[in-house]
Amino acid sequence: MYYIQETDKPSKISKIFNKVKLKEDKIILPIEKQKIISDETARKLVYKVNKILKNANSNKLIVSKEIKKQEIFINYLYTYNFEIVDGKWLFEVLINEILEYIIQKEKLKIDEIQISFLVNQINEIILENIKESLKKYKRVNIVTNHSEKLKKIEKEYLDEYGIPICVTNNKKKSLSKSNIIINIDFPNEFINNYQIYDNAIIISILENIKIKKKRFNGYIINDYEIEKGANNLSDYNTQNIYSNKDIYEAEIYKKQPYEDIKSKIKKDKIKIVKLIAINGEI
Repeated sequence: MYYIQETDKPSKISKIFNKVKLKEDKIILPIEKQKIISDETARKLVYKVNKILKNANSNKLIVSKEIKKQEIFINYLYTYNFEIVDGKWLFEVLINEILEYIIQKEKLKIDEIQISFLVNQINEIILENIKESLKKYKRVNIVTNHSEKLKKIEKEYLDEYGIPICVTNNKKKSLSKSNIIINIDFPNEFINNYQIYDNAIIISILENIKIKKKRFNGYIINDYEIEKGANNLSDYNTQNIYSNKDIYEAEIYKKQPYEDIKSKIKKDKIKIVKLIAINGEI
């Protein structure tokens, strides 16, 4: 795995010839902070990055916070099919930790909140997170276009725990009273077909969304940051160049059982320290 970052003061020669420096597993680009590079420059830099990674037989990348802002450069990286660690997978894993963080920060009463999951493709992580939420909160809705996939879960929880699960797709009622909405995989146009509570906190895992409703005054959370209580995350981030969430996600073997992943997160004392919304932070 390699790290890609900008440089504080690239020389004129470095910028003219698009010189890329390699320092151990760091790829340092002649890009200054808060300066967006051109399409041509981005293309040339990615070509050179590709040569480095091809020689190293590596495909996995972590990019700095500043490089993430270079959308053209990032898009060119994706054309080479690099695996760019972005914290989205970990975002999904940490759903219940994020819920606890919101409830504490916003001083919400557990008995009064209604949580809705928007999900069509059910995987093990989502399923386990839903199960965990059902045990903690009284009112949990699952909004989906594929309710048949959840019939088994409905029966299991009703038989084993006596907990009824509300699986729905009612566009007028599903989200109208939900304080917290967790969007797993609904695209923007789908969400805007639903009646949404004016002050809802929406956590959108994969896609950045925008609510068209004029009276909507809630938060739309698209990003987050973490701290690791046990040991340091990495010596690479002493200057806060990279996102902690990206570094930590890269450490985890994703194909291990969900229980092992959560056990590692607990052992490492991972803590949500910030939720980043379109209109502010929580």
